[in-house]
Amino acid sequence: MSIKENYKIVIKKIEEVCRLQDINMDDIKLVVVTKTHSAETIKQALVAGAKYIGENKIQEAQEKLPILDGQYEEFHFIGHLQSNKIKQLMKLKPALIHSIDKLSTAEKLSNYCVNEGILQDILIQVNTTEENSKSGTGEEEVLDLIKEVAQLPNIKIKGLMTIGLFDENPEVTRPYFRNLKRIYDYVASLKIDNVEMNYLSMGMTHDFEIAIEEGANIVRIGSAVFGARDYSKEEK
Repeated sequence: MSIKENYKIVIKKIEEVCRLQDINMDDIKLVVVTKTHSAETIKQALVAGAKYIGENKIQEAQEKLPILDGQYEEFHFIGHLQSNKIKQLMKLKPALIHSIDKLSTAEKLSNYCVNEGILQDILIQVNTTEENSKSGTGEEEVLDLIKEVAQLPNIKIKGLMTIGLFDENPEVTRPYFRNLKRIYDYVASLKIDNVEMNYLSMGMTHDFEIAIEEGANIVRIGSAVFGARDYSKEEK
């Protein structure tokens, strides 16, 4: 099937989940994950109606975003952020950085934003599944990290992000999503200065429907739109 057809299928699935859960479809952001896909391929998704682009690798984003300038509404950075690449990333004007999981990274990002006179929205990434292969702060540490990052100038916490388990049965991820929603609601109840729980970024191609059922309002979908990735094209 074409990318346009794939995109429409994903939208229909999101609409159906929203209908069953009595959720306003307009409240869900579908971020198309463009990792390893060319600018020409991404254009097909944009023409089909995609508005939000998510990239894992800064080098890839540097190559593609200038070609797509003016054709998307928001660029979201969803990969692990290395401190030494903050300047490169910020030149691409991300609407939202999903993946802050260390105070040191947040401090360097804050310093850059202060020096440049800009503001940056971020999410705190939580490793809900406690897998060593994944980035993210632990559930026990997340509240302390939020309180520390909230004190930094020129960056604003807008919510939380996690990556679910990769399992043939997406139901195994439901408890992790549900638990992050519990943390999200608790943090919101604390009314911490400079912290707004606006976004809960959970769910990918294999589990986005369950993520929405459990409270996600940002889903990050690549393969269901673009097909299988060609990892030979990935940044080394």
